Amino acid sequence: MGSTGTVLRELRGAQKPAKGVSLYSRYVNRPAGRVLAAAAYRLGMTPNQVTSVSAAFTFAAIASVALVRPSSWLAVAVYAGLVIGFALDSADGQLARLTGRGGPDGEWLDHVVDCAKMILVHTAVLISFHRFGRLPGEGWLLLPLGFLFTAVLTFCAGLLREQLGRAAARPGADSGTAPVPRLRAVALLPADYGVFCVVFLLLGAPTAFRFGYAALATVHALFLVAFLTKWFRELRALRTAG
Repeated sequence: MGSTGTVLRELRGAQKPAKGVSLYSRYVNRPAGRVLAAAAYRLGMTPNQVTSVSAAFTFAAIASVALVRPSSWLAVAVYAGLVIGFALDSADGQLARLTGRGGPDGEWLDHVVDCAKMILVHTAVLISFHRFGRLPGEGWLLLPLGFLFTAVLTFCAGLLREQLGRAAARPGADSGTAPVPRLRAVALLPADYGVFCVVFLLLGAPTAFRFGYAALATVHALFLVAFLTKWFRELRALRTAG
């Protein structure tokens, strides 16, 4: 494969389906990941190496939330680390599809990193609240725990829906590659990890961060209820169809 431009054109054909993808992931994170995947390809990196670099950016940003007193400069640094890590999380899969070097080990590693960051980011917020928050009440410490529960349950239930759906689907059934409607892509924005990262720009203003984080936790809890209901009905429909 030749120039970077050629690699980018090849990567455009190595994208996942748009079903279930918000506008941020489709128009910001995936294109950013495409550029990073092209750079990684030119450097001779493997998809698993890109995953490791993604984890390094993400976990460094998360550790900073827990260990460093909130400030405006920390807010920008944490946001940058999380967003770059998220873009690299897209790049590893794109690189794997481009090179044909993907496999169950890479998919497993990617999911392990995703699960770890989901657990650690809310744990870091809990630690930051406890160390630096000057909270109006100790009840606020329950907020990151609730957000953590919501995030992990959504992640695990979504993976199970995908795997059980594949196992129960009949040969030749619709694989779900149709483009997601624009209105749905907009509606999914509050549940997108890239949008979640934005709240860390408020770290320098503790009260604003606390209420922004609480608002996102509420929205994610509502999405969880909607997703669980939808996935249960879909799996029941597959059983009935079988």
